[in-house]
Amino acid sequence: MAHLPAPGPTSVRTTGDYYQWLVAWEACLTLLRENDAHSHNPVRAVGVELDGVGNLDDVVLLRDAPPNTYKQVKYAVDSTSPVNEEYLTKPSASDGPSILKKIAKTWKKLTADNGSADLHLVTNRAADPTDDLVAGRDARTGLLMPKAAIGGARSERGKARARWAEEAGLTEPELLDLLSVLRFDLPLDMTRYQEHLRLMMALAGLRNGQQALEEGVAWVAKMVREGQRNLTLAMVEAAVAKMNLKAGPARAVLSISTLTPDPMAPQSDHAIDWVDRFEGESAYTKRRPLAPNTWAQLQADIEAAPGRLPTGTAAVSVTGSIRLAPAFLVGTTFRMVTGTDLAAVQRGQLWSTNDPFDTPLVPGAEEHELGQGDDLAVAIAIAMNPTEDVLEYLREENLPVAKLIVLTPPGGVAKDGSVPDSAAANALAVGIRDHLRRPTRRVQRLHLFLACPMGLAVLLGNRWNRLCRTVVYEDIKIDEGYEAAFTIEA
Repeated sequence: MAHLPAPGPTSVRTTGDYYQWLVAWEACLTLLRENDAHSHNPVRAVGVELDGVGNLDDVVLLRDAPPNTYKQVKYAVDSTSPVNEEYLTKPSASDGPSILKKIAKTWKKLTADNGSADLHLVTNRAADPTDDLVAGRDARTGLLMPKAAIGGARSERGKARARWAEEAGLTEPELLDLLSVLRFDLPLDMTRYQEHLRLMMALAGLRNGQQALEEGVAWVAKMVREGQRNLTLAMVEAAVAKMNLKAGPARAVLSISTLTPDPMAPQSDHAIDWVDRFEGESAYTKRRPLAPNTWAQLQADIEAAPGRLPTGTAAVSVTGSIRLAPAFLVGTTFRMVTGTDLAAVQRGQLWSTNDPFDTPLVPGAEEHELGQGDDLAVAIAIAMNPTEDVLEYLREENLPVAKLIVLTPPGGVAKDGSVPDSAAANALAVGIRDHLRRPTRRVQRLHLFLACPMGLAVLLGNRWNRLCRTVVYEDIKIDEGYEAAFTIEA
């Protein structure tokens, strides 16, 4: 395979500009979504290389009430300069002030009258894992706090604080105040950043293909070339209309994370962060709440979410990393009878409850008699077939279940990719619900086990009505089977 040639100076400048226009287009998307979704204190205008705000002027998000958001954008062509003390404190190429000194000076100017500011260093550079302060960056917030404040003056971290403060021209308490509002958005790799922006376009109700993204970025570049440095809501809306980008409603964003931090959390209208409240060291091992946290507390947090979203919210998207039981609970929380257009992010797509389909998909079904009581157990076997594991669990726990119904994709084969898109997921969710209504007519309680795409779990919960009280189980581990997570009235 032929390799690309090393980039020349013109290529570096052009790509760096393009990267900045990506950041500016993201701000425009935030402007659109927050205003359309009636968010609290939405962005009112986007500044690009705005005058009067010092060195954090590359992209500025201006709001009615502080804090405004100021972003400095730094693009790198390779990985030779990670973000660390050397990168932040060395003089510029022309022997001018360092990045840290420039940021500190701008921060002092912006907060001179006891004001507040939200600062971001945006770059495709990675954090240096060996740096005393940068290695403590919180992936959820992008902040170096609170770890930057830990350790005495003689510790390695304390010595680094002293060096940073001296370079910035700040006292150490002032440095910690700065680090409490300075977010390190990194590494925003170009390809992944484009994927993130396409998702943001979908959440803003726009077409979200690569061509649509390029059209939006090109419009930002055109505005800058023409000297338009303050992009208002009216200007962005007019551009969207001219480019024919509108595709649907803008959505309020509900971020829920139990496995890994959600990149959308800072831009969400309400965030539920349970990453540190689930046991396990990685996303693969985080399967249940870490005591003393409980499933009941998580259920209360999720069911309170509608009241935390902007008043009048009619369209909601859930983002983040959650397992199937919480995903199903999100669906039931925003049940179809509430009139909410609910969507879930599934492998980069939005699966919406309002997406049309022709006819319900009738699932394959098989039944296993247990004779242990009057309840009903149901296994949704779409991505894989958990029948043997569920049967073993039901018998070992002696749950009062008469029989287990296993529902599979039409054709009976559970496998990855069996639900290709939102239309198919909606059709299958309706087919599953309709199939279960008759066997649950005289049943007081249903035990539900899910093995399906997360998006389908959300859509199924959204349609879960006229059934019966449902206990939803989470797959804990192979050696521990399942655990009852939530009880839902249906």
